[in-house]
Amino acid sequence: MSKAMIIEDDPGMVSLLTTLLNMEGFVVRTPKNNQLEGLLSAILEEHPQIALVDVNLAMGSGLDLVRAIRHEPELKDTCIIMTSGLHLMKECIKAGADDFIQKPFMPDDLIKLIHKTIQQSMDLQQKEKE
Repeated sequence: MSKAMIIEDDPGMVSLLTTLLNMEGFVVRTPKNNQLEGLLSAILEEHPQIALVDVNLAMGSGLDLVRAIRHEPELKDTCIIMTSGLHLMKECIKAGADDFIQKPFMPDDLIKLIHKTIQQSMDLQQKEKE
């Protein structure tokens, strides 16, 4: 069973994403921390297959968090999809996200993006082994 982590400070969005990902068979973790360093520690501890990270978090920048994740060698295989109400795809990809989806989004679009991102990561890992 795949593990997903939701880094989002809107409780309604967390509830929606948790339900959606549970229906897709993911074990979902949502760290309850108000410091970016604590979020990074939670991600290192859980080592999710995919992380959904909001760009604008109450405790700081999701972009900074993604940069920190990408500096952790043991998290190199964690897929990251960032979300925002603003069109910030270029900034998110530059920070290290695998992909981006703008809010509001349709649940089906997010699920397709998650599966596509995970598959691309698995394909890349397979190529690296060959």
